[in-house]
Amino acid sequence: MIAFLGMGLLGSNFVRALISKNEQVQVWNRTAAKATALEAYGAKAFPGAAEAVKGAGRIHLALKDDHTVNEVLEAAAAGFEPGAVIIDHTTTSADGAVQRTREWAARGFTYVHAPVFMGPQNALDSTGYMLVSGDQTVIGTLTPALSKMTGKLINFGDVVGKAAGMKLVGNSFLVSLTAGLADTLSLAKALDLPLSDISSLFDLWNPGNGLPARLQRMTSGNYSNPSWELSMARKDTQLFIEAAQKGNTPLSVLPAIAAEMDRWIEKGHGNDDWTVIGSAISR
Repeated sequence: MIAFLGMGLLGSNFVRALISKNEQVQVWNRTAAKATALEAYGAKAFPGAAEAVKGAGRIHLALKDDHTVNEVLEAAAAGFEPGAVIIDHTTTSADGAVQRTREWAARGFTYVHAPVFMGPQNALDSTGYMLVSGDQTVIGTLTPALSKMTGKLINFGDVVGKAAGMKLVGNSFLVSLTAGLADTLSLAKALDLPLSDISSLFDLWNPGNGLPARLQRMTSGNYSNPSWELSMARKDTQLFIEAAQKGNTPLSVLPAIAAEMDRWIEKGHGNDDWTVIGSAISR
């Protein structure tokens, strides 16, 4: 028997996928209607978290944050079976994952943080990526079950909380990418370029293909053989800003990047590769 707590977009589709694999799943959600809606697929909904986990050897969570996870687990604890395994898919702090692993072990239960790079459709299709780290004996035991829930299970080794940190790093890139795209679209609007042309550009030219090389360059410590000089990148960035100002469109990310470029140019790095702006952090 499996229990699943948290019937948001991910949790509800995880439950549907588990049921399609002939698993018996008991569910709970703070908004009861989201849990009872899954009874149409074969789940059994309960009004309380402690009731939902009774008889379950594996308890999955997909909740909002550290506070919510702690609150729900405490509410559910009265119904835990001896030796139950808690598998938390919530994006949380690394410190929170470490603390919960330690505290629930002291109470006789196994807690494993397994955050995901998955959208709702991935959860339903059992595709995407699931991250784990910590006690390798525990993870080895859980790997067959977790692998059925995702396209790829990535094991980051025995450091508790590392999976949580890697999830935060990945999400920070997604947030930065989206914010950068927002500025890109603002610039396109200022230049009176239609969205269809922007889409066509990225269909033909995918800058994401250069990400591994860019990361390697940024972390190499050697910026003396530039492919794009910082001073030239800063010049272009000023063109972006001026065009947006002329078109009266807002930019949120590029002005901050320009300011960082200026700091590095003032330190004498204008002729270095522009990735030098990330050198202090990358080292």
